[in-house]
Amino acid sequence: MRRFGMLPLLALLGTVPLMAAPPPAAAQSTAPHGWLFGAWIGGLFPPPTGATASSCLAQPTVIFTRDIVLRATLTETTYTQRVIETARTGSGLTDFLFSPAVDQDAANSNGLLGLAAPKAAAGFGCEDDNTLHVARVNDNQISFPGCSAFPYPLVRCGTGR
Repeated sequence: MRRFGMLPLLALLGTVPLMAAPPPAAAQSTAPHGWLFGAWIGGLFPPPTGATASSCLAQPTVIFTRDIVLRATLTETTYTQRVIETARTGSGLTDFLFSPAVDQDAANSNGLLGLAAPKAAAGFGCEDDNTLHVARVNDNQISFPGCSAFPYPLVRCGTGR
């Protein structure tokens, strides 16, 4: 009887390591655009050559995260946020498709009382406001080919600058 009393305990102890197993590799993988994560300067103007890390991070031009891309404009004090719908990487080029967006102040007006109808959020000057193409020049430099709003390359803001 003692032998059979130990079997359930041994079976339970045998499953403990399985419960503590790490999540599958698919859950741990990074986004296809993970190499872009961080802050970048330049694009609107040639990137500064003598920028320090603190001056670069003080006002980056573009910020890439897992779910959004933030971009600075010349006429606004706040960053324009674009929500990433899909990202595809291959052959040194990453293509983004953004969710359609409108200016929130204009969207709240709904055209009432003669106010302007909602306008589209700022794009990157590519063929469509909801598209962005990113070409990898090297680990610390990118460009937006075919996007007229960013004619110059961008450099990564880092601690070694």
